[in-house]
Amino acid sequence: MASELLINYRPYETRVALLENGELVEFQLERGDKGAGLLGNVYKGKVVRVIPGLQAAFLDIGLEKAAFLYVDDAPESLSEFSRFLEGERDGESGPGENAILGTADKAPELSPKPPIETLLCEGQELLAQVIKEPIGQKGARVTSRVSLPGRRLVFMDAPGHLGVSKRIDDEEERRRLKGLLETHGEGQGFIARTASEGATAFEIQAEMSFLRQLWKKIQKDSLGVKAPALVYQDLDATLKATRDIFTDQVSRLVIDDRGQFEKAKEFVLAFEPKLLSSVSLYEGPEPLFHAYDVETDLARALNKKVWLKSGGYVVFDSTEALTAIDVNTGRYVGVRNLEETTLTTNLEATREIAYQLRLRNIGGLIVIDFIDMEKESNRERVYAALKELLRRDKGKTKVLPMSELGLMEMTRKRARENIDRLLREPCFYCQGQGFLLSGISLCHQAFRELELAAAEYPGRELTLKVHPALRALILDEGRPALEDLERRLKRPIRVQADESKHLEAYAIEVPQGSPAGPEGPPEKDHDAKTVPTP
Repeated sequence: MASELLINYRPYETRVALLENGELVEFQLERGDKGAGLLGNVYKGKVVRVIPGLQAAFLDIGLEKAAFLYVDDAPESLSEFSRFLEGERDGESGPGENAILGTADKAPELSPKPPIETLLCEGQELLAQVIKEPIGQKGARVTSRVSLPGRRLVFMDAPGHLGVSKRIDDEEERRRLKGLLETHGEGQGFIARTASEGATAFEIQAEMSFLRQLWKKIQKDSLGVKAPALVYQDLDATLKATRDIFTDQVSRLVIDDRGQFEKAKEFVLAFEPKLLSSVSLYEGPEPLFHAYDVETDLARALNKKVWLKSGGYVVFDSTEALTAIDVNTGRYVGVRNLEETTLTTNLEATREIAYQLRLRNIGGLIVIDFIDMEKESNRERVYAALKELLRRDKGKTKVLPMSELGLMEMTRKRARENIDRLLREPCFYCQGQGFLLSGISLCHQAFRELELAAAEYPGRELTLKVHPALRALILDEGRPALEDLERRLKRPIRVQADESKHLEAYAIEVPQGSPAGPEGPPEKDHDAKTVPTP
């Protein structure tokens, strides 16, 4: 499979795209925003709160939001390294559970974890590494057990824990690498990444030495700073992608900035010189991502509805913790019978879903609503197809069999924001709800508020200020209701256009000095979102 790694660099952002057979399959973005590019950074943090009920603590590491430290990631914990020894996830530059997900070694038996209140106290300072960037309203997740990924190895602050990536299939090579780690590990923790396959003993030993020295420097630097402080910053987006994604499985690394190109060449020359000829500088007149049609794929990844070639379609709808995926036949009517049409659509949808999960970096709980199928064998076939397709995903997934209702539940781990949250923000009109109150509902709601205002200020003139579009609707379709309101209140109602108003917001103005009634506020604003929907 032909793969290309593209890096589009600008001073304000770096975009990384991995293409397989010319199709975008992975996308990463790093900007100078707070919270961007934090994965792998090591901080000296201060405990600001310990919460026994959650068995967790919050740390001030100098970011806008406090970082979250779970008990298994607290000092004296080896729990996260049982996850390390489940294997490696190449392509993820982050440390901890997100850097390693696949070896053949079994985790040691672990004793019960002491309560977090016995391990930490408020004001305590400790080293903490980001293993999950801030996502949504949540702060970063951190661990006190630092891991430092290199080109071929990952160093872990877990003495004696050694492992080899499951992606290395050759048993003889696995034994050779394990032997090198045992011989030169000096009792420290290391994982041999996929890129270590075929590496010489000298290359393995040299990288071990480099990572040890880096860890010693981090420890030394942490002594000279006061919490909260950044102690170690991981590589930038260009070098992270070069380190973690650019392997001999990728045919070309293309960069559109000369400075970044020279930097990547130096990195490759130092760690993987045989790949140097595959690094190229793009100098075409057309922007890099346009030349490779990446922009089209990115736009498609932001669509809620994705069409299938058969005429069916898949709908993606996400909340902060759950993503619902709905499969529909759409325009596809099949050729024989309903069951065959349904099976064909569902099988085509599995390919698109597996692709979109990886491209959009969707994580958390995922529920897929496939089209109902009567035959158990067909449900099993769709389940097996999705599991097989997900094997290519570097994100760790767990899939449950399809229920009789056609629902399939799965989880997918991720350490960064998904593509939707990276590139978009909630609509300032609907606040991410996806819907607005209908115009006539808003008219009637405003009329009810006018009745309340009339009772509060008897005899006073009332003016309703609304968005111009809503005023037009009130004076047209809503005119009979407005006239009825004026008869019942025994006073005229002025409807005034105000372009500054949100479509769902309106204001009732009670002019001071108008006849009768107590003095009231000159204007009272109403937001339809805070009022129960009719």
